[in-house]
Amino acid sequence: MRGENPQPLPLPFDPVARAREVESPVMDGPRRKYYRFRAARYYGGIATADAVGCCLLCAYCWNYGRNLDPACAKGFFVSPKEAAERLLGILRRKRLNKVRVSGAEPVLGRRSFEHLVSVMEIVARREPMADFIVETNGLLFGVHPEFAKELAGFRRVFVRVCLKGWDEESFERITGARGEFFELPVHGLRLLIEAGVVAWPAVMYEVFGAKGMERVSRLLREHGISPEELEVEYLEPYPFVMGNLAERGVKLEAEPVLRRGC
Repeated sequence: MRGENPQPLPLPFDPVARAREVESPVMDGPRRKYYRFRAARYYGGIATADAVGCCLLCAYCWNYGRNLDPACAKGFFVSPKEAAERLLGILRRKRLNKVRVSGAEPVLGRRSFEHLVSVMEIVARREPMADFIVETNGLLFGVHPEFAKELAGFRRVFVRVCLKGWDEESFERITGARGEFFELPVHGLRLLIEAGVVAWPAVMYEVFGAKGMERVSRLLREHGISPEELEVEYLEPYPFVMGNLAERGVKLEAEPVLRRGC
């Protein structure tokens, strides 16, 4: 599925409207659509639930095909209880202490957010010393300030907000979303931090490079966020990813290093 490219979506699009559109086919009542549960090497080893559906279409996304057309993507719906039990089973078998949802945007609106919170509550109750890492683009946290406040009660929840550009133009090229929505993820990150949630920004190094990171650092300071917590992630240079980047006109600022797996 990684290399499949369904019919392209007209670009640029409204990512808030797309979040509503995507949430509908990937949520069935309290159940969310996933396509696999696995152990991954990141964070020193982590139990991972790979979901379907995102409000952005980042050119470098390794799960681009599924997120482009989530309604038709292969997968299965599971309740929060079943998702948590699958994650906990992997965590215990592999002797890990971290879990996450990956492959998609976990927060598309109220229904997907409540599913995520329910999964976190079950994990926290069954394994109170396990860390739950939320990987998000932060956009819906910027739209719904109450989401950040609702996460504040969790002791071992950590939120990584992946920023997708350093200005409106770069955000639009990278994500396919209209540049006017550029600052919503940064606003969401600030709301999380202000609510007392442990949250930090992350950027894709090969896409941003030193200049892009410098511009993001300046933007973070303008929003009262310390750039010292800026995490660097690295590109998975699959052939279709490189093709998407070239088609969008996204120039890499550094050569990617091929790694295996996500």
